[in-house]
Amino acid sequence: MNFMEDGISSLWNFINSQSLLNTLIHDRFILMCLVLFLLRFKYATYKNIFLTALINIPGTILHELAHFLIGFLLNAQPTSFSLFPKKSGNAYVTGSVSFRHIKFYNAFPSAMAPLLLLPIAYWFDKYYFANVHTTVWNYLFYVLLQTVLIENAIPSHTDFKVAFSSLSGTVFYTLLIIGIFAFFL
Repeated sequence: MNFMEDGISSLWNFINSQSLLNTLIHDRFILMCLVLFLLRFKYATYKNIFLTALINIPGTILHELAHFLIGFLLNAQPTSFSLFPKKSGNAYVTGSVSFRHIKFYNAFPSAMAPLLLLPIAYWFDKYYFANVHTTVWNYLFYVLLQTVLIENAIPSHTDFKVAFSSLSGTVFYTLLIIGIFAFFL
């Protein structure tokens, strides 16, 4: 039993060591491996509806809530909000929001709303370690949360179809985005 306790103690000490923490923080290769492992794990769950729901719920909530809030604020009139996976062909659709009043002025922002998760991820990246004690566990939490935020900020195929469904809305928002970048850069 003492051998087992010593092994667990040694492993715990290694996980909490400053050398492992420095390696994780300064080696971008390990960071990329962690992110790809998380994404591969997520996609591996898509064959089981219960694992799909469990693994995808945090990101699905953020993604669909962004659609819902922007659609509500811009009078797209959300009619349904789903967070639970539904079978669609050979895959699962992990969530959805339906709107009753999609028009040229609200289609693009309502559909592209999950992109608003990127500034949140950026803020989190800049200020997280300034406000918490840097540990291996905090670093792993940081990687997990950043992966969830950034991956769920990517609009779906359906989101792109809705966003570009109105030529006048697409032109308006393209010019608006160009103008904002030109003003701030």
